Amino acid sequence: MVSDMTTGSPVKHLIRFAVPILLGNLFQQFYSVVDAMVLGRGVGVDALAAVGSTDAINSLVLGFIVGLTHGYSILIAQRFGAGDYPGIRRTAANAAYLTLGSSVLITLISLMGSRSLLGLLNTPENILENALLYIRIIFAGLTATVFYNMLSGILRALGDSVSPLVILVASSVVNVGLDVLFVVVFRWGVAGAAAATVLSQTVSALMCFFVLRRIALMKFQPEDWAVDGPLIGQLLRLGVPVGLMHSVTAMGMMLLQSTVNGLGSIAVAAYTTGSKIMILAIQPGDILGLALGTYVGQNLGAGRLDRVRLGVRRAVAMSLGINITMGMILAAFGRELTAVFVSGAEQAVIEAAYPYFVITGAGVWIVGLLFLYRTSLQSLGDTVVPMISGGVELGMRVGTVLVLSRCFHLGFYAVCFAEVAAWTGAAVLLIVGFYVRLGRLSRKAA
Repeated sequence: MVSDMTTGSPVKHLIRFAVPILLGNLFQQFYSVVDAMVLGRGVGVDALAAVGSTDAINSLVLGFIVGLTHGYSILIAQRFGAGDYPGIRRTAANAAYLTLGSSVLITLISLMGSRSLLGLLNTPENILENALLYIRIIFAGLTATVFYNMLSGILRALGDSVSPLVILVASSVVNVGLDVLFVVVFRWGVAGAAAATVLSQTVSALMCFFVLRRIALMKFQPEDWAVDGPLIGQLLRLGVPVGLMHSVTAMGMMLLQSTVNGLGSIAVAAYTTGSKIMILAIQPGDILGLALGTYVGQNLGAGRLDRVRLGVRRAVAMSLGINITMGMILAAFGRELTAVFVSGAEQAVIEAAYPYFVITGAGVWIVGLLFLYRTSLQSLGDTVVPMISGGVELGMRVGTVLVLSRCFHLGFYAVCFAEVAAWTGAAVLLIVGFYVRLGRLSRKAA
């Protein structure tokens, strides 16, 4: 169901759009949570650590995919706001060509480089082979992941956040069932968890495709499928910087993972559980940012910069309220949350993970603002400053870890403080960049 956000209450649009995406993303993150719970309780801490040690590499590749396809959806949202339906179809068709080519290339590069990357991350020897097996299966299924992200991005650009929710609920059920079957019943270990995730992503991509086929404005004509060189160039100019931004940010995560891996398997398990719970905790802020991005893109296409300003102000107030509350929950219940992932005998993991929740929970409101201003700036057509912000995140993570671990010998605490420092540096740049960009557009419109 498409939705026009160029009229009506911004808050109602944001809530109506964000809630289904939030529920959908929680189900999507449920994939990795189930993997961790099944492996940690059904196989052991080493299996959990093996999967966790691949998170940074996974983020590097998947981050580029998500960013690339999000860049495509920016243009579709703008054309929807302008009422250019033939332009939407041409954009979607040419984005599909780019998606097919990029998925093949990314898969080949990822498979060839996976062992070297795990080595660079100082992956402990006792979990190296399991980590390599897991990530290679995930990478072998990247085509489904790329197409799912492209197709769901198109749906959201058209204002439809309900269909992606239904799709993710269905695929989550598939993932849970396959996890239990492959890992618990068949005893396939980390390979079973990876296979369950890949098959679930395939189900999601197919369902998105069939939903799009039923939308009236997406009834393609033969001329819509023509290869359009200038349009492909425009898509790349929007998508590649966003993809690079996500990948550069993931490089900082790889540094953190390398530092954690050097602290031993207990620290790896603690960071794995902490980061997985943190991903769930920041979902409200992330999804509100996605909702605001679609809202800003549609209203820019309609020439309503006044509604852009109003929507951003309302979203900031909502984000601060949600994320300050979330931070207090993390600090209060960090030990109990960690215990969900490991058996009661693993008290060392629980105690090691707790500082992560206290420190990052105190800065969760900052990453909420980062999400809002990054997606808003991208939807205004500026993908360069957000890309630079990824470099700022990388620099802040590297600098903080080096200073705190080498000069002050803070160990795992350095990793925790590096997260907050990275969020802060990037958020400041994005906030300034957004208002500069908005001011320029306002003067141009006048």
